[in-house]
Parts: sequence; C-alpha cells; structure tokens
Amino acid sequence: MSAKGLECIVTGRVKEPVRLVHGVRDASAKTLAALVGDIGAQFASATGFTAKPGQLTLVPNASGVVTGLLGLPPEGKDDLFVFGGLAKALPDGVWRLELPEDVSRRDAVLGFALGAYRYRVGKTIPARVKLHEKAADPVALEMARSIWLGRDLINAPANLMGPEELADAALEALEPFGAKVKIIKGKALDEAYPLIAHVGNGSERRPRVVVAHWAGSKAKKDSPLLSLVGKGVCFDSGGYDIKPASGMLRMKKDMGGAATVLALARLIMARNLPVRLEVRLGCVENSVSGSAMRPLDVVRARNGLTVEVGNTDAEGRLVLADLLTEASEARPAALLDVATLTGAARVALGPDIPVLLGNDDDVANALLEAGKTVGDPLWRLPLWDGYRDWLKSSVADLNNISSKPFAGAVTAALFLERFVGADVRWAHIDSYAWNDSTRPGRPEGAEILGLRAMYAALPHVLRMSDLLNS
Repeated sequence: MSAKGLECIVTGRVKEPVRLVHGVRDASAKTLAALVGDIGAQFASATGFTAKPGQLTLVPNASGVVTGLLGLPPEGKDDLFVFGGLAKALPDGVWRLELPEDVSRRDAVLGFALGAYRYRVGKTIPARVKLHEKAADPVALEMARSIWLGRDLINAPANLMGPEELADAALEALEPFGAKVKIIKGKALDEAYPLIAHVGNGSERRPRVVVAHWAGSKAKKDSPLLSLVGKGVCFDSGGYDIKPASGMLRMKKDMGGAATVLALARLIMARNLPVRLEVRLGCVENSVSGSAMRPLDVVRARNGLTVEVGNTDAEGRLVLADLLTEASEARPAALLDVATLTGAARVALGPDIPVLLGNDDDVANALLEAGKTVGDPLWRLPLWDGYRDWLKSSVADLNNISSKPFAGAVTAALFLERFVGADVRWAHIDSYAWNDSTRPGRPEGAEILGLRAMYAALPHVLRMSDLLNS
C-alpha cells in the first residue's frame, strides 16, 4: 500500500520485488564486499565509487541482483538531501534503504520524498521509483505532504492561482483537520483590512483574507496560542511602480509566504499538537489599472496609523500589516509571519537562507538553533533602532518604504513591527521560496524554506518542552 498522498513511499507488504540501496561511509574493498560481495565491490571500485555524500552507484550483489550503494555524510553530519537524488537516479521499481543505525530514517524518508516531487499543470505524475518502509516515520510523511502542498501552490501559474483560488486551497487543506475557516471578501474585507483592500484595488480578481482557528484534541483553553501570518500576493506586477520583465518573471511565487504558513499549519494539525492555532493569509494581486493604488496615496490601517505609499511595489508589507494587527489582538504566545518580502534579503543571503528578524531574543534563538539542528538554516538581522526614522512621512504616520537605499530587509521589518502588539513575541521570516536550479531533493521551482526549522523550534517558542513528543 502507498502512504496516502505520497505514492513514492510504500509501506507494509508489496507484490513487486524490493531491491536494496546500502548507505555507506567507507568505500574500502572489505566494507563493500561485506555488502555486495567481491564482484560487486570490484564493480563499484571500477565505476569510481568513493562514498562521497550523495554519490550513487549500481552494482551486482553476490547473487547478481542490481544493488545500490549510496555515499553518506560523516557520522554526526546528517544531511537529508543526500537521499534527494534517489528518486531520479534509481531505475524504476521499489527500493529499500539499508542504513547505519546512527542515520535518521526520518531524514532518509523525507529527503527521498522531497526529491520525488514533480509538478505538471493538470497532471499527476506517477511515481517511477518507490521507497519501501516497513512503517514509515509519520512525521516525515506529514512533513513531506505539507511541503508538497506548499510547493504545488507556489508552482501553480498565476492565472490558475489567484486570490480566490488560494483562499479556496487553504480551506481545502485546513478543514479536514477540523479547523474553522472563514474567507473574508468584499465590503467586510474593505472595512477590516483597509491596507489589503488598497493593494487589491487594481485587480479584477478581488482580494480574500483567510482566517482559521484550530485546537488540538488534547489542547486546553489555556494552551499556548500560536499565530501564523502569510503574505499571499498571487502575482506582483509592482503596480504603477512596475517591475521590469525580468523582475516579474517569477512573481507567481510572491504568495510563497502564505504557502509556507499553510504548509506549517497543516503539519501542526496533522500531528495533532496540543496547541491552539490561528492562521491568517492575505490573498491578493498587485496589478496596474485605473483603480490601482498610486504612489503617495495615504491609507488608514486597521490599527489607526496612516500609511503613505512611497512605492506600490512594496505592497507585501501592506498586506501583512493589518493581519499582524488582528493577530496581535488575541495576544498569542508567539506570532510568526512568513513572506517573500524584499530583494534586499536575497542580496544579503542569497536564495537558500531566509532572513529572520524579530522582537524577542528567545524566539529568534530558538528558530536559529532549530534551523542548524535540522539543516534548514535561517540568519538573523537586527531590528536596528537607528533606522526607524527612515520610515517617516511628511503627510502620514509612516511611509511604506525607507528614505535611504540601505538595509531594505531591516526597514521592511521595522515597518511591520509598527503593527505588532507591544507585548507580543514576534518573528518575521523573509524567504525566497524558490529553487533557481535543480539539486538533489530540491527541484527547480517552488520551495518551502524554514518550515522544518519552525516546526522543530515550536517546543522552545511555545515553552512546551515535550510538545513534539506529546
């Protein structure tokens, strides 16, 4: 049988023959001969196999059956992506991993599943290579399903994934777990989220806000409340401050923050963690039209602050602002937002490492340490007080862009901070949400960065030491 929703993973008995892939760190003749016999060891040596991490070779074992040898990282230096190339490199069929006891099978299953992911519009691509597990790790399976969901949403072309479709996808993903999901639109949205409404004015595809509430079956009324906020700009033209063609090419991914938040929320629900959860997604399109927002417009936000639109291409922070205000009203134990927010973050750290900013050292340190532990790194930048005045406006309480051409990721977070409750522990993650090229476990296209770090950090973020073991 297949693990539901992940046809690349099969569990229990299977009718097909199952071949082996041995994970090895040592390519010596003695070590390899013990696994595949003398002829197999000689064959591996002739192919140039050195057990380099991620290196795969196929050899005949002592019985003449094709067997895989996969190089592993040194002991203590786990990397799930060494398993990411197997689904593409192995011949068709069912395979089982034989690994040293110190290697995490959770990482192996997740790495394989992430590498098996494929996206094609309107078509399900059958799994060509399958991994057999007697009883696959449930965390790995749910994490893979959640990341696949997020990748699918980001990869979807913008004409098929507008604000309405994104909101509907959130409903479809969250309701099966018992979440109470509300999709807000029209006049109700205009009144409750004026900044989001203003961003969405330029598009015929009207904005939506998703608000979801959920509690684990073992959660109590006073269990910690985790609040998640995601930027869901389904396409960003830049508005009147229009992007060049090259800058617009990948803007279907500008809802990557919402996809990441939705993936994390799904994982928390699937694992039935004993917490209370709120999710807010701002689903909107930033277009050019006669009704679009204009440079130097002034809008009053949900919290009463007036905001001058210094640049219509800095719309993401406008989308997040009202959602952060509303999320703060419930006084959550922690508030996390994720957004594809600034090019400055990518200039600073490149595509693989999301920027982390926040107002609480404990939350930030928990996220950083978790990222190191699970190999899903984040890097912290400061909320530097000296740059707050750069957001001043002569006609409003603040401008949505800085008056200086520096520290764009920092000033964007300083803008967001104005909408976070003073006593709310908050962290902001600025992600690229994309792979520019294909690497093992990371196909070109959508990526859900930071999810594994955020999930692993939850016990410390929510001050529940046994959370993930409950």
